[in-house]
Order: sequence, then structure tokens, then C-alpha cells
Amino acid sequence: MERLASFGNDPFDKPPCRGCSSYLTEPYVKCAECGPPPFLLCLQCFTRGFEYKKHQSDHTYEIMTSDFPVLDPNWTAQEEMSLLEAVMDCGFGNWQDVANQMCTKSKEECEKHYMKHFINNPLFASTLLNLKQAEEAQHNETAIPFQSADDPPRPTFDSLLSRDMAGYMPARADFVEEFDNYAEWDLRDIDFVEDDSDILHALKIAVVDIYHSRLKERQRRKKIIRDHGLINLRKFQILERRYPKEVQDLYETMRRFARILGPVEHDKFIESHALEFELRREIKRLQEYRAAGITNFCSARTYDHLKKSRDEERLKRTMLSEVLQYIQDSSACQQWLSRQADIDSGLTPTVPVPSTTGRRSAPPLNLTGLPGTEKLNEKEKELCQMVRLVPGAYLEYKAALVNECNKQGGLRLAQARALIKIDVNKTRKIYDFLIREGYITKA
Repeated sequence: MERLASFGNDPFDKPPCRGCSSYLTEPYVKCAECGPPPFLLCLQCFTRGFEYKKHQSDHTYEIMTSDFPVLDPNWTAQEEMSLLEAVMDCGFGNWQDVANQMCTKSKEECEKHYMKHFINNPLFASTLLNLKQAEEAQHNETAIPFQSADDPPRPTFDSLLSRDMAGYMPARADFVEEFDNYAEWDLRDIDFVEDDSDILHALKIAVVDIYHSRLKERQRRKKIIRDHGLINLRKFQILERRYPKEVQDLYETMRRFARILGPVEHDKFIESHALEFELRREIKRLQEYRAAGITNFCSARTYDHLKKSRDEERLKRTMLSEVLQYIQDSSACQQWLSRQADIDSGLTPTVPVPSTTGRRSAPPLNLTGLPGTEKLNEKEKELCQMVRLVPGAYLEYKAALVNECNKQGGLRLAQARALIKIDVNKTRKIYDFLIREGYITKA
């Protein structure tokens, strides 16, 4: 019989199907490789080969059913659970109502089976006695077992790690130098005597009160260091680096509020934002799949592979266009290679790439054999030769500027320079040419 399944502590309840969210009825399928929590599917979703995140349709599985005897050959496990539920709902002794709720057994069968196996069964009686004794033992006052906490490192005095730990001494659980280390100096010359005037006595009391406030601040800072685990700073920094870059920036910004929230609440706050960033990335990825017309994860893997290949090819074409600009000038080509080597090694490029506006003007670019030349008209070929721009790159820049112009209803030079990341003089010539030929309009 179908019934509402909840997520409580009732062992008879089951979660819904992960595929269609319908309430599971036996028999159903449980994935043997995914979990916890268990990955459950109804038979309809299982036959369709439903896949979700790490779950794949070729995983091993188990058939979950209660159609087997437990205490009596004529009673299945499902009927045993239905009997116990009916007794809980209708009450002990209302056997007619119990039989009506079960629908598969008569009043006499329900009463006889329940009394035989759940009331007069010596095995269950001994089990209940053991449970009662265990519950009474929990209320007995016993000593609290000792559990050692994480032992902080014990570096040698005045070592690098000791300085990182602000001079913390693990054996004394204290610091070599306290915060406001010379606070006691203000009290060294104070002495309360009987012949002090009222003003002098009040002044001395005020100095003592100030000293107490400084002690409270010292203890407050110690408590923050202890609660947030800041004694071993390197361990704290390693744990912080496990977050992605945007969460690390948030962690750095919200660090000043940690003393207000407390360690547990602050960690919950950061973890919730880390989950939010992860969900936003996942939503953006799924939206990209939806925009590309992808409806299953198998196609999504193929799409990601092809997208990576396209990005690599686009990067190669960009580098090729830069190489072709300097390939006919040996000195410029050598300087460009030196600059790329510096960039690959993580250094700042020190060799400047010579400009085309130097003392010797570069010869026109030879377009023979370059891909995309056949798509250009004569004026565009002349532009590419004079600007020394390969046809493929020019066609990409032209398409980008025309699309942006159609979206905005016009295009300014500053917007064109933001779209095309090349020399500003070349951008100006391309922009003027496209306006002159009527491909784009000025904003």
C-alpha cells in the first residue's frame, strides 16, 4: 500500500525516487556504488538508465524488497512492518481496526501472530530487559573520560616557527610576551596608605581599574587565539587555502568579524558562502548546457571536450597571428621569442617588441597561402597587407565589431579598442575602414 514517505527517524519510511521523486514502492533498486546517502530508484527510472552526478547507469545494484518471511513462513517482512504500524496507529487490542488497516490478514490472524511473536516470545522479552538495563546504566553518574586535545608544535626557542607562534610555550600554555606586556609597570609604585587624601585614593583606585581593563583585553585576545586555532598559524593558513580564490578573498575580508561571531558560527558562515559559490558555478554550467541544447550529462561531457579543443585551437591561432606579424623581420622575431620565453617562465618580459612605426617601415604582408584570404574582397586584402594582419584574425575582429554594433546601435572607437586587444593604431585603422565601407556606424 502506498503511503507518504518522510525523512524522519522511522525505520519503515523510505526517501523518494531520485529520478522522478515519486514515493518508492517495493520492489525498487539501490545503487551499490553510490552513497551515503543511499541512491534509490524506482523500476521505471532504473529501466530508463537514469544518471545523476556520479551515478552511472552501469553501476552495480541491489533489488530492495520485503517479500520474504522473518518470523512466520506465512508472513512476509512487509506484513510484519505493516502489523507494527497498524498497532501503533490503532492501539493494542483493537484488532479489527488493525486488520482493516492491513487489508491482507484477518482479525484473528493479526491477534494470534502479534501475541505469539511480539508479546509471548522469550527472545523479545530478554531483548527488552537488556534495553531497559542499558537505559538505566546511562543515567548512572560515571567519571568523564579524558580525551587529549591536539598538541601544538614545540619549536625551539627563537626559531622561525616559534616566531610564527608569537612565542607560544606549549608546556606552559602561555606566551613569552603578553599583550600589553608592561601593563603592570603602572602599579609598581602604587601603595595604599592610611593618610592618603580622598582624591589621591580615588586616583589610585582608577589606576587599578584601568589595569583590570587591560587584563580583560589580554584574556580576550588569548581566548580568540585559542578558540580560532590561531596558535599554529601555518596549519590555519593551509586550511584556508583549501577554499577557491573567491572564498579566500571573502575569508580575508570577513576575518575581522570572527571575534564577534565565534569560531563555529564564523566557519558556518564561510562554508555556506563556499557552497553558494559552488552552486552558482554549477548553475552557470547547467545554463550553458541548456543554451547549447544539451539535455543529458553524456552529451555534456562531449561538449566540454570539444569546447576545450576549440579554446586550444583559438589560442594557437592567436599566437600564430602574432608570429606572422614578425616572421619577416628576423630581429623582431627573435625579440618576440625572447618575450614569450620570459612569459612562460613567469618573468616580466624585458625585451620590448619593436613597433611598426619605427624608423624603417615594415613591408606589406604577403597573403599568399594564408587561410581566409579567399573570403576577403580587394579592399580588405589591401587593408590586411598594410596593417600586417592575417585574414583569419581580421575576420574575427570584423565579426566582433559588427555584432557589437548591431547590439548597441552604433560603435565608438573606445568600445572597439575594448573588444580588440591589439595595437591601438591597428584598431583605429580597422575601425575607420569598417565605417568607411559601411559595415558599422558611429555611435
